[in-house]
Amino acid sequence: MDDGGSSYRGPARLLHWLVALLVLATIPVGLTMAGDDVSRSLRDTLYLFHKNTGVLILLLVACRLAYRIAHPAPPLPTSMPAWQAAAARATHGALYTLLVVMGLSGYVYVKAGGYPIEVLDALGVPPLVPRSDVISGVAESIHVSAWMVLIALIAVHVAAALHHGIVRRDGVLWRMRPW
Repeated sequence: MDDGGSSYRGPARLLHWLVALLVLATIPVGLTMAGDDVSRSLRDTLYLFHKNTGVLILLLVACRLAYRIAHPAPPLPTSMPAWQAAAARATHGALYTLLVVMGLSGYVYVKAGGYPIEVLDALGVPPLVPRSDVISGVAESIHVSAWMVLIALIAVHVAAALHHGIVRRDGVLWRMRPW
């Protein structure tokens, strides 16, 4: 299968799939921990996982952005319609933006709410926001709203990748293959 002669480099692929797997792991965890029928013990475990995985995702996204600046994405196939190329750029930009918004709003929601983020606390990172129920509530609203948009964009991203891999067979899907 032709990849248009322009696959992503190994580090970009590794970061992509690490972020994708971690994001996909946090989605059901987030939904479950917010449920009413969850035991306190399970909820605490899920919050612990969700918060600390969120920190890891934010750090990996920062690495991805830095890597992307140093190593721009390979060009899209010239056979791709201009509107699809523009939609791909917009979707990627929105995904990066939402991942950052999710990480930062999650951090503010938890820390302004007076709760720990264990991995950061263990590293001695002081809270970067004051304790405030108002700030925590606004951050929670942002986190939940961004989550809904992020889910929709992930669905669009996956559908577009599959369209290019199965229908168009233009090599776009294979540019980010994990191997």
